[in-house]
Amino acid sequence: MDGGDQGTLSPDVRHTRAWLLLAGALALHVVDEAATGFLDFYNALVRDIRSQVPWFPMPTFTVGVWLTGLAALVVALVLLTPVVRRGGIPAQAMSWLLSGIMLLNGFGHLAGSIYFRRWLPGATSAPLLLVASVRLASAAKHRRRSIAESRRGARRAGS
Repeated sequence: MDGGDQGTLSPDVRHTRAWLLLAGALALHVVDEAATGFLDFYNALVRDIRSQVPWFPMPTFTVGVWLTGLAALVVALVLLTPVVRRGGIPAQAMSWLLSGIMLLNGFGHLAGSIYFRRWLPGATSAPLLLVASVRLASAAKHRRRSIAESRRGARRAGS
């Protein structure tokens, strides 16, 4: 397999590649946010909301803590690739959770840009997060369907 035609790849390979694509998209998104001053915008927004809603639960961050945390997340996602490659319930759960969170993240940057009527930090890479999230969710769904079809076929053959 040359990898050029997604139709020739097995569902487990497509799922694993989609996982790595989203991890890479998140890494680029972190670079985008860091380069465009996301943390300054975010911390000011949280402080403003807290001035009106004191119990608002979102934290503020220093650059070091924020960047270290996100870099550790990206590394952890890459290190979890063998779990995704093996498949099963943990891979499905992680894929759906990551996909959902990154969809919300991407939409949040774009919706925020509309709301604030300016291009927000991180909005440039948000579409990449959206595409990679949908691709991961789709790959996880197809892999699950493929496993279910294999099990049905095995039961029929055993009957």
